[in-house]
Amino acid sequence: MPLHLSDLLARPDLRLSVTYDVPPQQLARTIEAATVSDLPAPGKWLQGGELLMTIGLLLPMEPAACRAYVRDAAEGGAACLALGLGQGLPYQEAPEPLVRAAEEAGLPLLTVPDEVPFIAVTKAVFDARADEQRALLQRAFATQRRLTAAATGDGLRPMLAEWAAATGVGAAVLDPLGRLLATSERAARPLPAQAHDLLDRVAARGLRGSASSTAAGQQLEVQPLGARRLRGLLLLTGRPDDAARSVVPGLVSLLSLELERRHLRDEPERRRRSALLSELLADEDPSADRARDMLRSAGLTAGRVRGVVVAAEGAPTGRTAAATAGTGSGATTGAGPATGTGPTAGTGSADSTAHTDGPGPMDGPGPADGAAQEMAADLALAVPGGLVRVVDGAPGAVIEAVVGEELDIREVLARFAPRCPAGIGPATAPEAVRVSLRQAAGLLAVSRAGNAPAEARQSQASRLLLDLGDGTTLHGYADSVLGPLDLADHGEELIATLAAWLETGGAWDATSRRLGVHRHTVRNRLDKAMDLTGRRLDDPDDRFDLWLATRIRGGGAPSGGSGGSKGSNGSGGAGGRPAPPPPGR
Repeated sequence: MPLHLSDLLARPDLRLSVTYDVPPQQLARTIEAATVSDLPAPGKWLQGGELLMTIGLLLPMEPAACRAYVRDAAEGGAACLALGLGQGLPYQEAPEPLVRAAEEAGLPLLTVPDEVPFIAVTKAVFDARADEQRALLQRAFATQRRLTAAATGDGLRPMLAEWAAATGVGAAVLDPLGRLLATSERAARPLPAQAHDLLDRVAARGLRGSASSTAAGQQLEVQPLGARRLRGLLLLTGRPDDAARSVVPGLVSLLSLELERRHLRDEPERRRRSALLSELLADEDPSADRARDMLRSAGLTAGRVRGVVVAAEGAPTGRTAAATAGTGSGATTGAGPATGTGPTAGTGSADSTAHTDGPGPMDGPGPADGAAQEMAADLALAVPGGLVRVVDGAPGAVIEAVVGEELDIREVLARFAPRCPAGIGPATAPEAVRVSLRQAAGLLAVSRAGNAPAEARQSQASRLLLDLGDGTTLHGYADSVLGPLDLADHGEELIATLAAWLETGGAWDATSRRLGVHRHTVRNRLDKAMDLTGRRLDDPDDRFDLWLATRIRGGGAPSGGSGGSKGSNGSGGAGGRPAPPPPGR
């Protein structure tokens, strides 16, 4: 318990007295320390919470000077003033100007009798603080013992429930993607919106940092969990006191051990799913029913799937997606890659699209095979179905995965395989996933060149052109085509209308609906734009130039330098995914 001013007044051995009727809220002030000073302006030497004692050797008696003295002490953080009285001292009772000044400032003023030395008051304060620290440590040890006992039980929840019961602070454990694994409450409640941002920030840093914030008056704190790799996240909701704060590292350690045990327990299942994927890919011509049944047996029920191939060569060490040590308990090595040259492997006819998810080179020596296995285990946890395997090859191991079409695979790769070359195959029927993997493997070179995962999409050659082009050159080209519209009145409206018309394939009604204007307005704007640019919409060359220029302006090209970068919606254009350019160029 903290030491309050009322506790000191209750000590009969100190015989302290108040000089005026002190309000209860002032008597409840916490005393952090005791100090003696006879300086006329002691405020700058205080740190806050002190019982400031003086014999008044230099104390002024003028009312204004007394008010200045008391104000200086209060602004310095003093919790209370104490005046020593006695024979041979300047004062035998508290002077009235000082009492009035203290009462006006709301600073309690005590008197210390002659027979009580200041050192006795000082020892009483620091003895009480020492008792407080011992009580804090005892509570911390008791909480730690309760957590340790709970750790011998089954799972995460017993530890979280004991923590909440001992500290009053809520707790939840989530996986690295923010999915709830366990909570201290019997019924899980939705997380505060601000908690998701904290979880993302900590997960992006792996084991290297924590974060805290306040939402709706409630403190939120996120701690990473794991031994050598990020296995989960601890979310604390509430403000731990000093005793609970000292136990947080122990809670993190116990939860990390439980997650590591869970990771090891899951190894046989990861091996089974890896073998299932190898079995599916070994069949050069699986029936649709058999392929779907195999995916469903792993929990992957998506109607269309895509293959993903990741080269572990660029994995950064010491972060979420790679480890510098470990035995690698992830998915097992498959019998052979699906990227071979078998008759059903395909030739990769779809065009590729590179998307930048993070800076940094992708070349350089790769981690040990154990790190590739660990990365595969992370990916298996993150993707529904967990169909992931590691395939040995030259120049190093690659990770193959089959995921549902609806999964945001770029987010998963950014979290668990940052800076690693990655190819994303087109969405296919389950029986054709071998072809999708073949195309994904073919995009690894594009991914290395663009420092970003490369995705195969039908009819997206223009996207590859824009991503691999020099940004300065592309934007200069767009300026040369659209420059007359930039200088015109309402030029932004003209460019937006032109882009929408091109993206809808020249459909007037669709363009008017997209822009929310009458079709005649669309026609008038386009006529004006053609007059200003000297172009013709019925000329295939002009139409391609206009489409490419608006595509660059809409976010389809990098802002500078080389390498791919996508716009804010990932597809560029003024309002959605653009239609391919018309034929004729």
